[in-house]
Amino acid sequence: MKNKEENGYLVFKRLLGYIKEFKVALAFGIVGMVGYAAVDMLLIWSLQPLIDDGFTGKDPSVMQLMPYFVIVVIALRGLAAFLSSYCMAWVGTHIVMKLQRQLFSQLIALPISFFDKTNTGDLLSKITYDANQVSNAASSAMVKIFREGATVIGLVALMFYQSWQLSLVFFVVAPIVGIAINIVSKRFRKISKNLQNAMGLVTTSSEQMLKGHKEVLMFGGQELENKKFEKVSNTVRSQNMKMASANAISVPVIQSIASLALAFVLYLATYPEIMNTLSSGTFVVIISSMMALMKPIKSVTQVNNEIQKGISASSSLFTMLDMTVAKDDGTYEVERAKGDISIDNIVFTYPTAEQPALRKVSFNVKSGQSVALVGRSGSGKSTIANLLTRFYDIDSGEIKLDGKNIEEYSLKSLRNQVAIVSQNVHLFNDTIANNIAYASEGKFTEQDIINAATTAHAMEFIEGFPDGLNTVIGENGAMLSGGQRQRLAIARALLRDAPILILDEATSALDTESERHIQAALDELQKNRTSIVIAHRLSTIEHADQILVIDQGQVVEQGTHTELLAQGKIYHSLNQMQASGEL
Repeated sequence: MKNKEENGYLVFKRLLGYIKEFKVALAFGIVGMVGYAAVDMLLIWSLQPLIDDGFTGKDPSVMQLMPYFVIVVIALRGLAAFLSSYCMAWVGTHIVMKLQRQLFSQLIALPISFFDKTNTGDLLSKITYDANQVSNAASSAMVKIFREGATVIGLVALMFYQSWQLSLVFFVVAPIVGIAINIVSKRFRKISKNLQNAMGLVTTSSEQMLKGHKEVLMFGGQELENKKFEKVSNTVRSQNMKMASANAISVPVIQSIASLALAFVLYLATYPEIMNTLSSGTFVVIISSMMALMKPIKSVTQVNNEIQKGISASSSLFTMLDMTVAKDDGTYEVERAKGDISIDNIVFTYPTAEQPALRKVSFNVKSGQSVALVGRSGSGKSTIANLLTRFYDIDSGEIKLDGKNIEEYSLKSLRNQVAIVSQNVHLFNDTIANNIAYASEGKFTEQDIINAATTAHAMEFIEGFPDGLNTVIGENGAMLSGGQRQRLAIARALLRDAPILILDEATSALDTESERHIQAALDELQKNRTSIVIAHRLSTIEHADQILVIDQGQVVEQGTHTELLAQGKIYHSLNQMQASGEL
């Protein structure tokens, strides 16, 4: 338990580091909050002269001035309230913006293996829900803490100024209230953590339904998905009700404890020894102060809910921010590599797997040559492509580019040498032109984009859209067919003009006629480049300089198309099966 409290303190201390960055706005906000509390205290203090001097007629000017006093004081109260709320909201929104930016940058830098085992919905929940909980803790919660805290201090000081004997009751009740708030805090934090997890499930469930909407409709899974969502949404409702119950119970309990102090003061006031020392106005001020304390005590109890949510959310975000990013220790930079690739005895196991995906694989590709990788699904062909770009790091062995270990290259420099066209094309919800020239930062002209699209036979359908290259294609190219999306990916690779080309079943989504056009474009693209072609259709790799047959993570055959056919082994069998239409 102690360790959890220490962790909570460390998280809160780290969160304060973000708040301190905006100390000017914070200072103005605190001035507004203290001013608000001071005005409230001034209003209560004014009851004494109003009763003792105004109502009794001792000083008629008090009654005359009181209307003006009230107007001025309420105006100041409104100004202080605006200043505090605006400044703290400004601080809160900037904190959540900074956290979201840091989290987004961290997610981009994390290794691919992290995303293999993490739900996208959970990550979206952290960027949205968790970050907003931190904002609430850093803005509205802090407004209440400073404002109500200053009010409590001011009212207690006023009470002691009027009668220190009666005010001593406060110190008897305060520790009891503190213990009660501490107990409630632990409960709030536990529920907040469960609520965050539940929100992640809601996001995940929604995301999976939206991404797989066609499959849901096709297989009649509407009822199944509805039941799944009903379950997770009920979990969120249940956690919210637990939070509401804890909040609903804590406020009256703490207020009841505070009311005991008020009752005790009223009881003490019945003693003549004390009553004789008080004027009517003084007594009213003390009672009014004690009753006024109920509101800030209630607010502090309620704000505890928001603070615990914020601490729990901050802990979740900080855990993500502290994760180890993809290893990028290399310092070697090259503008354009020659393209000599050497793979020596590499062994690789996916983080989520028990058995190696590749076992002591070795081969060399000279600059400008093409090597084709063939084999059954799951044999490890695409894994080799992922290792070349260091989406994953190998367990043992060595991969060299131009004689230098790829781990010595900076990731940016290494990946700049490679263009990839894969079977799973990802397109952004942007224009066709921006998708082709993605992340080029204005490096290419419109004519360059048109040339690349023409070579990839993409202009044929692009010109059919009213907006041409400026057509927004929807999420992941929803407006396009599989073949059209593939052609845009090829145009993107053409424009990149990298010395190494990886084609991961690049023509898999194309019909026969489109494939004929694209294959011609790919043949042109492969000239003077080192090409690694992962192919399902053997007819597309007959002219490769060498062909590797991969089976169960190992190179089992190697040679040219003619040599492998002559061997009459696996490649020959695959060729025969495709020729007969079995594969």
